[in-house]
Amino acid sequence: MSYIWELKEWTEFKWQSDEIINLLGKARLTQGKLISKVKGLGFEYNQKARAEILTEETIKTAAIEGMRFDKEAVRSSVARKLGLPSAGLKPPDRSAEGLIDMLLDATEKYANPLTTERIKSWQAALFPAGYSGLRKIEVGKWRSREPMQVVSGPASKETVHYEAPPAKRISHEMKQFLKWWKDERKSLDGLLRAGIAHIYFVSIHPFEDGNGRIARALTDMALAQDEKTAQRYYSISSRIMSGRNAYYDVLEKSQKASMDITNWLKWFLDSFIRAIEESELSIANILQKSLFWQMHAQTEFNKNQKKVINRLLDAGQGGFKGGLSTRKYVGMTRVSRATAYRDITDLVKKKVLKQNKARGRGVSYELIVPELD
Repeated sequence: MSYIWELKEWTEFKWQSDEIINLLGKARLTQGKLISKVKGLGFEYNQKARAEILTEETIKTAAIEGMRFDKEAVRSSVARKLGLPSAGLKPPDRSAEGLIDMLLDATEKYANPLTTERIKSWQAALFPAGYSGLRKIEVGKWRSREPMQVVSGPASKETVHYEAPPAKRISHEMKQFLKWWKDERKSLDGLLRAGIAHIYFVSIHPFEDGNGRIARALTDMALAQDEKTAQRYYSISSRIMSGRNAYYDVLEKSQKASMDITNWLKWFLDSFIRAIEESELSIANILQKSLFWQMHAQTEFNKNQKKVINRLLDAGQGGFKGGLSTRKYVGMTRVSRATAYRDITDLVKKKVLKQNKARGRGVSYELIVPELD
């Protein structure tokens, strides 16, 4: 069976329009609703939403490649990069910063030309020491390793899922890709272009390592160009991570035998829709937090009460398992039980907390939050 780059019609991607038209329409509708919702956040919470999505994108795009980052440390790095307050956060995760830099460059500078030098600089940022794990790799240059294969399984029983074009073709293939990237921005639907850019780039597989992360950054860049905004409010990588097996399966099948990528685009558009739907939950939490503090702008709280309220708001409706108890308040603030009880009682009087039905030792409280339209 031939890989798509071996076909005479290689790079002439095609699809069945009647099979994707409804999904594309739904994707556009979902996208429009999210953009409208984000406009109600205001600058401060808009930035917080952006920081949360970038944190999630960083963690999940790395996790797809088997890398694990500490969420709080990544959140600290993101806050620093975006100029947001980072007091009280963990120290930044230096190992994640090259990835964050790449994602920000791809989206904040989406209008800048995509060049060979720019893509190579992204890959170099991912591997500042020149190593992938314990293995020395080629950094900031097209790969020379042969063959370049995507494999799984133990060394003695490997399954080859895909083999990329020979290294001697990479320079030519990437020139063609960059030309396609520029030309199709004028004529191809932006969502389809984002999906095609992903499969096109990973099929070339121009680097020894980091291809998947760069492909996902290119997807984000194409989406930023489509929406004409640098601010991302949903994470495609999170969706890919949630359905990683399906992602690899449809990608593998779409890289063989035919230039018809209908199934890939159907998968991509469905993932795009799901990514936005999942993001809407995060946006709703941030919007609710914004409305809460607007509602209590004149209410006086001490620093411990503010800390606990923010923890409850961050958890979202019903997200704080078992509700807030005196014991949990003590654990979060390190105050005495008497002080915790006094603070909680005060919050109940101010109609910030309400007591759940269970009483006695099982007494707990929920935050009273404003209803969203």
